[in-house]
Amino acid sequence: MNEFEQEVQSKNNDVVDSIKGFGFSFLFFFIIFFIGTVFQVIGS
Repeated sequence: MNEFEQEVQSKNNDVVDSIKGFGFSFLFFFIIFFIGTVFQVIGS
C-alpha cells in the first residue's frame, strides 16, 4: 500500500473542491465584467 494513502491530510471530495474553485473564479470574472459594463453605460 502507498505510504501517503495512510495519512490523508484532507478527506474532502475533489468534485466539491473543483466546483468551488470554478464557482469562485466565475463569480470573480462576472463581477469584473459587470463593473466594466456599468462604467461603459455611465460613460456613454
